[in-house]
Amino acid sequence: MSEKRRVVVTGLGAVTSLGNDVATSWAGLLNGRSGIGQVTLFDASAYKCRIAGEVKGFDIASLLGDKEAHRLDRFCQFAVWAAEEALKQSGVKDDAGFDGMRAGILVSAGIGGIGTIVEQSGILKNDGPGRVSPLTVPMMIADMASGYLAIRHGFRGPNFGLVSACASGLHSIGEASWIIQRGDADVMLCGGAEAGVVTLGQAAFSSMRALCTSHNDDPEHACRPFDASRDGFIPAEGAGVLVLEEENHAKARGAEILAEVVGYGLSGDAYHITAPRADGSGAAQAIRMAFAHSGRRTEELDYVNAHGTSTPLNDKMETTALKEVLGEKAYHVAVSSTKSMTGHMLGAAGGFESVVCVKAIQEGVVPGTMNYETTDPDCDLDYVPNCARELPVRLALKTNFGFGGHNAAVLFAKYER
Repeated sequence: MSEKRRVVVTGLGAVTSLGNDVATSWAGLLNGRSGIGQVTLFDASAYKCRIAGEVKGFDIASLLGDKEAHRLDRFCQFAVWAAEEALKQSGVKDDAGFDGMRAGILVSAGIGGIGTIVEQSGILKNDGPGRVSPLTVPMMIADMASGYLAIRHGFRGPNFGLVSACASGLHSIGEASWIIQRGDADVMLCGGAEAGVVTLGQAAFSSMRALCTSHNDDPEHACRPFDASRDGFIPAEGAGVLVLEEENHAKARGAEILAEVVGYGLSGDAYHITAPRADGSGAAQAIRMAFAHSGRRTEELDYVNAHGTSTPLNDKMETTALKEVLGEKAYHVAVSSTKSMTGHMLGAAGGFESVVCVKAIQEGVVPGTMNYETTDPDCDLDYVPNCARELPVRLALKTNFGFGGHNAAVLFAKYER
């Protein structure tokens, strides 16, 4: 049997409510800065939740030009921007031997072009069917981030998008790693993008009582993962994109290797359309699978970047799942939720939060969980409260869970030759 192909990370890109690149977003996390504020993308005065993690000062036209930018939904614009940064850092396209047939893309969204759907539905209602844009379908479908990026960069290998709600970005990274492992590509551009801060999204999530409504006048303190007073998530937008490569492919061209993807697990709760299994067994199954594929021991784990949405059910479930898999080790692992600062980026969450795991491995520091003030007896782990912590990270776990009972877990490790 041939030796297992190792998968490494060579590029990172991000757009978040904290900044429009990895460096600014990462610095914001380490400084405990919140990107959550009053909604400005539409008039939210009549909404129960009037705050969100909006991307600010974003100018995709500076990269694509006005005409091309207007052909893409906002979620796809975020994907293009983050991919540009990741590819530039990686340098994979600059190599003289770059083979587009061996390079694929899997950049996904949990919702996709909801902004286009809202806009064009309004035009249909007010102006009639003849006024609906001919670009509506390509702008709204969730696979278009991968499709457009392939066209832009000449990646002709495996190409698709997947939808698993808030697990979409992390599932995409895990699946991309498996594509490389089995030899179907040498390079994969992967992650997630989302632009769900729109009227319909804000109203719908509010109607199902999923959003925080208690801090409209104090947005920086609204997202409170694992805190006893948590009462809902804060919607956010953005993108997180990684360049994954087969190890020897990256080494042959002299690329800087940032980290290694060593394990991936996935499962389904088969329980409820929105609520997770309270016993955490579905999430635990995905985490166990990631460890099983990695060959690593749970005792080696240093850091968990948690899904940590600031909802009562999710945070309790995730804590339970970690204790089920890790046992006593769970009490000696740093666990933090960066959603406390960015808000919940839905399908993009796993993409950006995987970037955070790689940065933690690189720099030996983990972001804190902001707004952690009141201990919940059901959430009794080390959540790195309220400030970043210096910590050598050799093995990091990323978890994400989505409506429909979708669970994903990826293990990132410090690269060792």
